[in-house]
Amino acid sequence: MTELQPGDRIRVTEPGDDGLPQVRYGWVGGMIGSTGPVVVMLDGELTRDIFDLERVELVTVTSLELVLSGEDLLDEPELRRGLVRMWQAEAEAAGLAFDVMQAFGDGIPDTAGYALGEVVTGGRPYILHAWAAPSDEHVVRVRAHPLGPLTP
Repeated sequence: MTELQPGDRIRVTEPGDDGLPQVRYGWVGGMIGSTGPVVVMLDGELTRDIFDLERVELVTVTSLELVLSGEDLLDEPELRRGLVRMWQAEAEAAGLAFDVMQAFGDGIPDTAGYALGEVVTGGRPYILHAWAAPSDEHVVRVRAHPLGPLTP
């Protein structure tokens, strides 16, 4: 795990009422000791919370993952197009900024799911990919994966 520093943008994932992960975003306020716990200021909260280090994850374009229930999200072209907008909204809520966000229309099928679009941030390209979770085909995951070397 990357060492967290005060001011880092983070997320904390907890089980929601429906059993799916509920993601909350915030900022590192500090560490208690060298191995945690972590003092976190969650978005929209006036108080600080303390979380064990393993529950706190640094937010990056590749760590942001949208997890949704509904296998039809991959079956229907208009729903796949909606996944791009939903991931983008989640990325904006997480505090990520992009140079480019280009959707691939209905998506491009591949061996594991669909390539939905290209994201460029910091001059580096990523492919936005959606697939059904192997352990539960009713759950769809959307995540960005690096594409090629760094660009000048």
